[in-house]
Amino acid sequence: MNQPPSSASRFRLLMGSLLVLSLSCPSAWGQGSSPRNATTPGEVTTPYPTLHQLAVEWEIDGDDNLNGVVTTQYRAVGETTWREAMPLSRVAAKKRYFEHEKVPHAWKNKHSGSLFHLEPDTQYEIKLTLNDPDGGTAEKVVTARTRPVPGPAPNALQRKVTPETIGTAKPGEILLLAAGNYGEFHAPRDGEPGKPIVYRSEKGDAVFKTILLVNRKHVHLDGLTIKNEDKHGKGVNLVGAVDCVVQHCKVNAMYAICAPVPPGATSCYIADNIVEGTTPWTAESMGAHGDNIGEGIQLTGPGNVICYNRVTGYRDCISTMEGRIADQSCIDIYNNDIYTGADDGIEADFCHHNCRIMRNRMTNCFVALSSQPGLGGPNYFIRNVAYNITHAAFKLKRDSVGDVVIHNTVIKLGTGLGGNSPMEHAYFRNNLCIGGPVGDNQWGGYGGGAPAAADIRSPGERSSFDYDAVGVYKEPFWAKIDGKPFAEVEPHGIQIDMSVFNKVEFPYPPLPGRPAPDLRPRAASAVVDAGVRLPNINDDYLGDAPDIGAYEAGRDLPHYGPRLRGEN
Repeated sequence: MNQPPSSASRFRLLMGSLLVLSLSCPSAWGQGSSPRNATTPGEVTTPYPTLHQLAVEWEIDGDDNLNGVVTTQYRAVGETTWREAMPLSRVAAKKRYFEHEKVPHAWKNKHSGSLFHLEPDTQYEIKLTLNDPDGGTAEKVVTARTRPVPGPAPNALQRKVTPETIGTAKPGEILLLAAGNYGEFHAPRDGEPGKPIVYRSEKGDAVFKTILLVNRKHVHLDGLTIKNEDKHGKGVNLVGAVDCVVQHCKVNAMYAICAPVPPGATSCYIADNIVEGTTPWTAESMGAHGDNIGEGIQLTGPGNVICYNRVTGYRDCISTMEGRIADQSCIDIYNNDIYTGADDGIEADFCHHNCRIMRNRMTNCFVALSSQPGLGGPNYFIRNVAYNITHAAFKLKRDSVGDVVIHNTVIKLGTGLGGNSPMEHAYFRNNLCIGGPVGDNQWGGYGGGAPAAADIRSPGERSSFDYDAVGVYKEPFWAKIDGKPFAEVEPHGIQIDMSVFNKVEFPYPPLPGRPAPDLRPRAASAVVDAGVRLPNINDDYLGDAPDIGAYEAGRDLPHYGPRLRGEN
């Protein structure tokens, strides 16, 4: 392999590759017409802010040859120094029809991207600089504010209630629920902005069969227990909910926390919950046609934050739902601890743009991360960890468009870095993926792919791969992308093996299930300082350059799953 260049050279290489990366195909020109290659800049929007991320979209006209570039800087209002972020991605307008749908999924001609790791409830300035060699230079500065961490109103009135008096809530109150069985509860009224209605059980002994927050606004569930043993029972129904919260709850139901049909939920906060289903980790349960059932957290709709939950024993543990016309954008899914996803650990299907799946840990899953498909993008998969995966780490299918896959760590059976379906305009950097033996077994009628380090078969001409580390356990090294040798496609990629970790066992056989290991790299292992700088993603790296994979050697592990009260 080539010697890695300096950090400064890596940054220039990154910027160059990002600037030419388009996240959709060129628009079709009418017969006899000429392309409109110059850019006419339009409106800049910052839709659906979340606690720690901001999306930026700059609509344009023209640029049919897709060579316009928007560089991005940001700073908190009052600061004097601008900080670099990744350039916005170039997304060309397109329509996609799917089976049984009469209305297309459509997206506009634009530049789009996210700012990461921001402070809650903080106003930011964002400077965007557009350059198109065919004409259309422009600069815009916009401001946007992140959402605050949701909580009760300051000096909220606290009032004790029982199953008989729970329906008397008023905006701004905290209702302290006495122990008891509350059955099926339909929240009777909305809170107000800054004055939510909070239903709280400090000991978790207020037990419900199901809670309906259908079309409710500004209602919080805090510390409740929901148990629904019906075959298709729902725990918390959030269809039509806006700015609602489900936090520190224990939910046992086939469909635990859900808003699976349009309009879904909007700007809701699902955090620190323990969500448990009944699907086991067996060969028969795995796959799309396996003997599995249930959805842990299943929300369609924009602006939702799903974080710090522990979800176990479902067909899909966390899902954005699929195949329905809904605005699935600006969704954050992070720091969740996921076990036994018999089909998908996280199913981020039919996401339009700026969905951010980050720092999740998935163990004992058929598929770790699904984008089937991404609809234009960019949609981000960053610093996720996947161990004991039997089919696919990244399920980018149905001509997925605009997936940004960076800094993930994968240990799985079969192919480590794999993709057997066409994808468009994917961007892979700094991923650590190791495959290995599969034996003669299949799970749910599917295998894990041939034992290989990498096999990306149809990436499309505008996809970009580099700085990944791949290996295969106890099998000859074999790695190709688009039928070409890995080293040819990834000049800064490296070959690795399990020795990059501290005594981690390869998960073969995958049954029974395994606990999540510590997948931080050993100091001085091959992946340390071997990555490329990605501004606003890995600025805090140690050493000469970022490490490849989800973790930086020498750093503490992230917190996965529920936090204690007061830690958010």
